[in-house]
Amino acid sequence: MSGEPQTAASDDQPVEQNPYGGAPSPGAPKRVRTRHFQNAKRDGIKITGLTSYDQLTARIFDEAGIDFLLVGDSAGNNVLGYETTLPVTVDELIPLTRAVAGAVKRAFVVADMPFGSYENGPEDALHTAVRFMKETGAHAVKLEGGERSHKQIRRIVGAGIPVMAHIGYTPQSEHGLGGHVIQGRGEGVRQLLADAKAVQDAGAFAVVLEMVPADAARQVTELLDIPTISVGAGPHTDGQLLVWTDWAGLTIGRVPKFVKQYADLSGILANAAKAWRDDVESGGYPNAEHSYE
Repeated sequence: MSGEPQTAASDDQPVEQNPYGGAPSPGAPKRVRTRHFQNAKRDGIKITGLTSYDQLTARIFDEAGIDFLLVGDSAGNNVLGYETTLPVTVDELIPLTRAVAGAVKRAFVVADMPFGSYENGPEDALHTAVRFMKETGAHAVKLEGGERSHKQIRRIVGAGIPVMAHIGYTPQSEHGLGGHVIQGRGEGVRQLLADAKAVQDAGAFAVVLEMVPADAARQVTELLDIPTISVGAGPHTDGQLLVWTDWAGLTIGRVPKFVKQYADLSGILANAAKAWRDDVESGGYPNAEHSYE
């Protein structure tokens, strides 16, 4: 959302430049709100999103001008040491979300609702969403599912809480989907379009499309009035979202095809750790420079 002036008022004053050199240009919103997502779709401005699970990365991404940060249940794989996202609990995500929300000044923070926290129905979903909003300082919640989750979305939105929807490949349903399977191919595009319409009608302010063919994502983007956010859904959506450890080169093992790696932090950290070990073992650290008199 950093390429064009925005039309909304009071908090849309230009932000100051930052040490990372990636601040939004003059005219970008000082604090991203749900209306800025809608403005971006209207004006053809791409929306940028990354996951974040701690205050250090949240501050860096915020100052770099990333529009929204998702405290994803992908923390299960990237922070908590689980093989999947399924074991992640609300109690585990709340302190991570609180850390991210407390570190940002501009970015819009979205809290992921983990598996088991909304499937029982609208009231359970609202209870979970209220906890995130009251205990973390997040600005919105995200939950998976299209038609099957539209009642939950409607209930949460009706209580005044913004909802980002998530359709296509939904990781919390990986066993039901048969694994990491691309969604929306062939006849599957009909269900994808139905899911997209259902979440929009329920009041979601944006929808994530994960692992769907680029043409199917284009059809959804043209159908909807709300912004679409791609996670491996090609270039025709209104924005892009990636798990930060994937593009930063920290992910161990297979990296999804749709990920472009912008750094090799794994290699950098490994080399730094080896250099530290060698310095300590040789007596090179600490020296006089790093010692108190």
